[in-house]
Amino acid sequence: MTAVLGGCGLGDGSDEVTLKLVAADYGDSKANSSQGYWDTLVKEYEAKHPNVKVEVSVYSWNDVDRKVKDMVAAGDAPDMAQIGAYADYAAKDLLYQAGDVLSIRAQAGFSSQLANAGEVSGVQYGMPFAASTRLLFYNKTLFAKAGITAPTTWQELAADAQALKAEGVKYPYALPLGPEEAQAETMQWLLSGGGGYAGTTGTYDIDSTANVETFTWLRDELVGKGLTGPVAPGKLDRADAFAAFANGDVGMLNGHPSLMKAAAKKGVKVGMVPMPGLNGPASSVMGVADWMTAFKKNGHGEEIGSFLDFVYSDKNVLAFSREYNLLPVTDTASEAMSTAAQDKDLKPFLDELSVSTLYPVGKTSWATVSAAVKKSIGQAVTSTGSPTGVLGQLQATASTADSAD
Repeated sequence: MTAVLGGCGLGDGSDEVTLKLVAADYGDSKANSSQGYWDTLVKEYEAKHPNVKVEVSVYSWNDVDRKVKDMVAAGDAPDMAQIGAYADYAAKDLLYQAGDVLSIRAQAGFSSQLANAGEVSGVQYGMPFAASTRLLFYNKTLFAKAGITAPTTWQELAADAQALKAEGVKYPYALPLGPEEAQAETMQWLLSGGGGYAGTTGTYDIDSTANVETFTWLRDELVGKGLTGPVAPGKLDRADAFAAFANGDVGMLNGHPSLMKAAAKKGVKVGMVPMPGLNGPASSVMGVADWMTAFKKNGHGEEIGSFLDFVYSDKNVLAFSREYNLLPVTDTASEAMSTAAQDKDLKPFLDELSVSTLYPVGKTSWATVSAAVKKSIGQAVTSTGSPTGVLGQLQATASTADSAD
């Protein structure tokens, strides 16, 4: 199918088409639900394309991936789904390639590392929709009281945590390895130690020497010395750690942009620095992207392309990013954000995006591996835990899942 050039010919008397989009909710209340963003965008699009209607259903992140999976299984796939993963659907040949629906200009506009992360076997199926990076957040008031400065190395982080503990801080360093989002905290530490989930060839390398050394250090130098708070890391969820930070009970943790607003509401003075590494700031940080997918089931490729070209205009990309403290997925919108005074709080995260590493989302096995990490990684840092054993089990799970792709 040839690329659509801006949806030419739509709305010129042809039969009306209704597109169905399932999207995730980025809001934290009914007042700022993503439904409002989509309603405004769709109203403007439909005014220009009267023969194309777009119905948007917004679900929480707890439900949206499962909802789409159930719809596909029932033979009722939406035309588009804005969700957390795409590789399973691409492997089953259910998706349009990005180049089948987007204009050349729109597809070329994505930030390169995000576009590459949307590929399966060199073909882009996942269209990045929203992005984020992580920084080390610290409580400026608690740091001043303890007489310490922001760390740049693991050794400095541990020393700062000791000083915070001596001042009675409840969570000197909050280490959320609970089942909610353990795969994120894990990846940040693996990258800071020079490792990661996958090696340079793209194959899983979870039990590498670097990764084992990272979790051994976490077990012995942070958890074992009582520097991670009263809740065992394997039982501490990210949402609870963020809430504790906003309440002033956490000295340091890894955070994303939404935490700035939550902390500011509670009067917490926040500092942010790149994730410390072994000998200085980590050379790579974790990036996260969510994905737009286009399903072939209903054959609405031309209309989907017209609508998505509109979705990915700079105006709409920036509006969404600013509403939800996320990073733009296109180069031109990123350039606009990097120089706009209103976006100065997001600039440190934007600066990290170019050196970020994303989850191996192009692997259909990633969902299985991520679930396994959430379930067991917390065991690696208990007093009797074995980083070698836990990471070895995760590697075996990953290898088995990968070979079934």
